[in-house]
Amino acid sequence: MVEVTTTGERPPSKTRDQVIVEAKRLEESTLFSCKGHHQAAQGWKTWHLWLGIPTVVISALVGVAAFTKTAEQNQYIAALAILFSIIVPVLSAITTFLNPNEKEAAHLAAAHSYDRLNNAARMFWSIDCWAGDATDEGLTAQLKALVTEKDDLNKGSPQIPRSAYAKAKKGIESGEASFKVDKVQ
Repeated sequence: MVEVTTTGERPPSKTRDQVIVEAKRLEESTLFSCKGHHQAAQGWKTWHLWLGIPTVVISALVGVAAFTKTAEQNQYIAALAILFSIIVPVLSAITTFLNPNEKEAAHLAAAHSYDRLNNAARMFWSIDCWAGDATDEGLTAQLKALVTEKDDLNKGSPQIPRSAYAKAKKGIESGEASFKVDKVQ
């Protein structure tokens, strides 16, 4: 006997269920990537400050020492000025070589892209997959487009340092990425 559906409800489909599972995996993966890139960006921001601030302060001290008579009269201050004048170009060279400002910007851009994809994946499985006009073929195509976008992001994003990923994972597991509304359901 053939079962007849008399309501406007769409019967569950195995394909849709699998699409939702895959979209949830995508959401989880992009969450970890987003948070990892945020942690990496914060690390590079710290490097930028730790290299930049001493460079500026020491440069100023060397400049002041060069124009004071105290440096001419006190050999310790003169020696300190010479040492500082060697340290400044070394710090500047390290800053130029590491380029922490550019790396911070690259990680922030990647984090924002993963965050956008994370939101799209969540909206897809929680809303789009339940739309009355959604077909299994259409949902599969939408999921493949989201996965392709993630693959492209993976190719174009800087690598997340292991320590940044571990810190992000710990934060996520402690509830940093949880919303109050999700706990109510």
